[in-house]
Amino acid sequence: MIGTVHFSQDYDNAFWNGDQMVFGDGDREVFNRFTVAVDVIGHELTHGVTENEAGLIYWAQTGALNESISDVFGSLVKQYANNEKAEDADWLIGAGLLTNKVNGEALRSMKAPGTAYNDRLLGGKDPQPSTMKGYVRTLDDNGGVHINSGISNRAFYLAATNIGGYAWETAGRIWYDVLVNPRQGPKWSTQFRDFAELTVRAATVMLSGGEAAAVREAWREVGVLP
Repeated sequence: MIGTVHFSQDYDNAFWNGDQMVFGDGDREVFNRFTVAVDVIGHELTHGVTENEAGLIYWAQTGALNESISDVFGSLVKQYANNEKAEDADWLIGAGLLTNKVNGEALRSMKAPGTAYNDRLLGGKDPQPSTMKGYVRTLDDNGGVHINSGISNRAFYLAATNIGGYAWETAGRIWYDVLVNPRQGPKWSTQFRDFAELTVRAATVMLSGGEAAAVREAWREVGVLP
């Protein structure tokens, strides 16, 4: 996998362009360099995996799921690097990216969506909802892909912490199995509920009834499953 660093000048972003990862150095006013956060690197790499394994379209709920999957595995990369169990992780995406001029701790919080920042330089308060009751319907941001990803992000956080231990060994295995399974994995238009049901099914097959119940309860708590 190719990753280009020092992209452009004062570039405030990182992205997957369909072929490789690209990272800017930030403007040092709002953002530091985007390679400062290993979870951001993992996030962009996972977009490549999702594109090739599931082909999830980048729009509305399906796009939010696409973004959430990248946050999930970006966070697991950081937890693995830090040897952290689920209950010990900060569950922040992009901690260290914001400069000390910004009132915020990260780009997103998987544990508490909507609390990562509150600053006019970032357009105000973090807009992410944590449940389907707050789902944002918008034409901006490809139908709110970076906003509504907070819902499935919190579902993963709840599943991982309810199961406990190293999340990459349990909840992470479930999410990854669903993502890459060619027979039952997500398709280009998969919605939150579709993916949730697949994760419950995978947990039942791979682990035990206890883990499957924890996964179902996590999705229920964010309002995706009844």
